[in-house]
Amino acid sequence: MKINSMAEMMMNGETPNILFWVGCAGSFDQRAQKITKAFAAILNKLQIKYAILGKEEACTGDPARRAGNEFLFQMMAYNNIQVLNGYNVKKIVTACPHCFNTLKNEYPELGGNYEVLHHTTFLQQLINEGKIKLKESGSFKGKRITYHDSCYLGRANNIYEAPRQVLELLDAELVEMKRCRTNGLCCGAGGAQMFKEEEAGTHRINTERADEALSLQPDVIASACPFCNTMITDGVKSREKDHEVKVLDIAELIIAEME
Repeated sequence: MKINSMAEMMMNGETPNILFWVGCAGSFDQRAQKITKAFAAILNKLQIKYAILGKEEACTGDPARRAGNEFLFQMMAYNNIQVLNGYNVKKIVTACPHCFNTLKNEYPELGGNYEVLHHTTFLQQLINEGKIKLKESGSFKGKRITYHDSCYLGRANNIYEAPRQVLELLDAELVEMKRCRTNGLCCGAGGAQMFKEEEAGTHRINTERADEALSLQPDVIASACPFCNTMITDGVKSREKDHEVKVLDIAELIIAEME
């Protein structure tokens, strides 16, 4: 799969319509790389003019700020903003709610002002414009899918409908967990918890969330965050010996069914 970098496009005198911000998980985690490839495949299939920063992209600084290291956050953010402004970036799309929240809500105060979209919102827009068309008898037709709300997408940014509207296009049965939307339960990875050792407790939060999802007997647990995907996958593995229930990002579900 050929994906152009901003540097390559600029050298050729081209300007992309969007910058795809990949994020740390989407770049380095083997499971999250599949989400990156799925979203890139959608963009390629629709012939959308986009680019990535490649080696010029660094962590947004979200984990540093959540862990209390404000100096490190501002240093990382400032460096990213210099790169983005140097390329005159106007519109950013990312598959990571953590990157989305930081770029959208925290970079403006440091001089980084961009239109920032989460990939589920972007996919919803493409669907509304009639650009995404799915197979009539897709593999998810009639299947049960439950969607897990990411904290940084849902409660932090009030994005609840976009991912659900995208899932509705699959013609599957969308079933909701008891704790969803504004009352959703965290997967356990937020606030930089993804990168630290567990603290003492009676049970793991990701296992509790997996239990809620599995109680609905779904065929697929849909997520819209690479961290949520990892945590819930681990929770499902600890409960389902045969691992029949799949945990998939919305981009993976859509690319599998596109005409």
